[in-house]
Amino acid sequence: MTNETEKPEFWESSFLEKQEMWGFEPAKSALLTKDLFLRENVKQVLIPGIGYGRNAQIFRDNGMEVTGIEISATAIEMARKHYGPGMTIYHGSVCDMPFDNKRYDGIFCYALIHLLDADQRQKLIRDCYAQLAENGCMVFTMITKDAQTYGKGTLISKDRYELHPGVQMYFYDREAVQAEFGDFGLFEITEVNENFPFFIVKCRKKYS
Repeated sequence: MTNETEKPEFWESSFLEKQEMWGFEPAKSALLTKDLFLRENVKQVLIPGIGYGRNAQIFRDNGMEVTGIEISATAIEMARKHYGPGMTIYHGSVCDMPFDNKRYDGIFCYALIHLLDADQRQKLIRDCYAQLAENGCMVFTMITKDAQTYGKGTLISKDRYELHPGVQMYFYDREAVQAEFGDFGLFEITEVNENFPFFIVKCRKKYS
């Protein structure tokens, strides 16, 4: 997870100190998204907030080409070390998307959007949707209000709390998902436990 509201140095120090802090096994939602992308014959995947690549390799192992965006140069170096030089990873904030003019038939954004403020969340959704190919699918995961941490820390704005210095988190319910993704081809909301309760939000791009 990367907090794009913070300076890059915040995440540089986190990756320098904690290195592979989430291990190497892909998240449950990455495995579920891989299955979806295989059914949809996805070939080109964009992962905003790719970190050190633990959720990328499962797509590559299944014949998909992965492009990433990552704010931490240290995390990018770690991805190169563990997974080789074969992935394009743009160094920068997802708030500065787009980094290329490609259209992707699959986008997977894991545990990042809930770390952004309202304007940044909407920009990320719009920017991802703009880079989706026709009939492409984008999948977002985010923490829900069922998390034990909901309501803890300092209230920043509605349903958004600073849990630790530098970590501000927005907690979703289904109404919030509908409000933010409803205009972007939302077709399914499911739930998964990733240490915390998460939503998996799926959208498809259809041209009228």
